[in-house]
Amino acid sequence: MHAMPSLSTTKTKRLLASIHDVGPGSERQAEQLCGLLERRLGSPRFAMLVVPDHWGDHPLKQDRAFQAKLRAWSDAGVEMFVHGWFHRDTAVHSGAAQFKARHMTAGEGEFLGLDEATALIRMTEAKALIEDIIGCPAAGFIAPAWLYGEGARAALRKAGFALAEDHWKVWDAKSDAVLAKGPVITWASRSRMRTASSLAFAALARRALPVLSTVRIAVHPGDVTKASLLDSIDLTLKRFAATHQPSRYGDLR
Repeated sequence: MHAMPSLSTTKTKRLLASIHDVGPGSERQAEQLCGLLERRLGSPRFAMLVVPDHWGDHPLKQDRAFQAKLRAWSDAGVEMFVHGWFHRDTAVHSGAAQFKARHMTAGEGEFLGLDEATALIRMTEAKALIEDIIGCPAAGFIAPAWLYGEGARAALRKAGFALAEDHWKVWDAKSDAVLAKGPVITWASRSRMRTASSLAFAALARRALPVLSTVRIAVHPGDVTKASLLDSIDLTLKRFAATHQPSRYGDLR
């Protein structure tokens, strides 16, 4: 008769959840999403992706009240990632990058076309700002729209971050070692067609992705504008919280 494997030898399945585009301009939406995630995960064991100055309209540096809120979330256990600087893409692209900029995001792939020097400046200045606010190291860097150009990837290896992720994986930002694989489950609110396709993918993911050892769920401020998206997010969190332990990205290391 074979003995059942002990918990100590069974690999933990992990659920990594995150709120993107957090900043003074998305305060109300971030609070709403924070409440939803806490209810389903049972604790503030999720991440926030902080934008220092979203589209140049919401400078975090000048908003002391929101800084205090970020610090409180961090102190409660929320992981804080640097999420670009402006989030807006102002580069001129060609080839594959042009396709990504046009079809994978609405002008928000800030780090897709940056050269290494510019990318490194924005990364390190954002890191310093956010770490000064939260009083501890940032969890890592995640490029807006999960899009990295060659300059951004080169800069990332020098910027001192522990972790990074894109649509398909999480990796060690210094060594490039892959720590988790699989698509991010996320939603889209900016058009009826994109909303429908994201709802369909989430439904498929709830059936197909439980086999993954690490499942990632990412929500955005715009998600709160549609009840259908909130319902899908809630159902998806409930599904995976039943089989995967809500975890921190840092647990992958």
